[in-house]
Amino acid sequence: MADCIAVINAGSSSIKFAIYDASTEGGLAFKGQIEGIGVAPHLKIVGADGAALNDRRFPKDGFDHDVAMREIIAASRALLGGSEVVGFGHRVVHGGVQFDKPIIVTKEVLDELAKLCPLAPLHQPHNLAPIRTVFEVAAHKPQVACFDTAFHRSQPSLAQTYALPRRFTEDGVRRYGFHGISYEYLTSRFRELAPDLASGRIVFAHLGNGASLCAVKDGRSIANTMGFTAVEGLMMGTRCGSIDPGIVLHLMQHYGMDAQAIEDVIYKKSGLLGVSGLSPDMRSLRASSAPEAREAIALFVYRIVRELGSLAAALGGLDALVFSGGIGEHDVATRAEVVDGCRWIGAALDAERNARGELRISHDQSRVSIWAIPTDEERMIARHTRALLS
Repeated sequence: MADCIAVINAGSSSIKFAIYDASTEGGLAFKGQIEGIGVAPHLKIVGADGAALNDRRFPKDGFDHDVAMREIIAASRALLGGSEVVGFGHRVVHGGVQFDKPIIVTKEVLDELAKLCPLAPLHQPHNLAPIRTVFEVAAHKPQVACFDTAFHRSQPSLAQTYALPRRFTEDGVRRYGFHGISYEYLTSRFRELAPDLASGRIVFAHLGNGASLCAVKDGRSIANTMGFTAVEGLMMGTRCGSIDPGIVLHLMQHYGMDAQAIEDVIYKKSGLLGVSGLSPDMRSLRASSAPEAREAIALFVYRIVRELGSLAAALGGLDALVFSGGIGEHDVATRAEVVDGCRWIGAALDAERNARGELRISHDQSRVSIWAIPTDEERMIARHTRALLS
């Protein structure tokens, strides 16, 4: 095996990772994750063909992100044999205004990224933990940070601004947008699949446990449904999406809830889970006959259709709609229901193409070209890491 690049994507209770060939082709060697950090740590690694390579459980006591990252490094070394990891690429949710492209991480850069933790307290500290670990155990290895916010820095100033007193905007209270690494990959992939449409007016729909829409024109982000945090915009698995700020005041004044309790509600207890009272998983809701499940799905679709209209307005029309993410890639019914709600812009689905899971799923007579394209954030991070290291 040739030299490799390691891609790290750390969440609050898991660390996903993938090992890619460092050559131009950048083929996947293997991938895996440690999930259940702090609860029931479980390491799984599979090869490029999906075959199991490692499956191991650990005691939860003392098993934090640092220990998890050290276990990932040890397990990967064993599988790589004599091959070397020449660099690490990391997903970092927030780059603020300063970091608008991938960057090689130094101790000084890490300190600057840590200052952004108040802007993404549920994500940023966990993203940075593996970087610190690599600095300790493999300080000679270069590390690259790729930001979920960077792709959206091309948006017009008005699209990034809230109607708040100017001093708050100057202090960083602005629309940042997220899922940028996914949208960057999808933009490049769509350019390969439909070069005649790639410079047009496109809405990409990243629909999963986290969900957002992004308006892209000439390959650049124009607007995004997520804003200051990753809770704004669409209804999600457990996140409420956009709500009247007065609701937050109401929860404080009439329910006696503090900031932590409100954060728990809007991030972890709302969305598909909150409305259905059953599950945040679309597959479970589709299988349920409960009216609450049907209502949750209907609200999820309604919010997508409504926000899609907003982005079509920002673009001045719509040439293509691209579904991606766990729900967008796999849920035939959600795609059909969203497109049905967009008939006013001339969108029409080909039911058979949609059912078969083809890449292009629009009807030949549709005025909007409709696609379902798998995203690959890890591969995008590997590309950026490879480019910076070379």
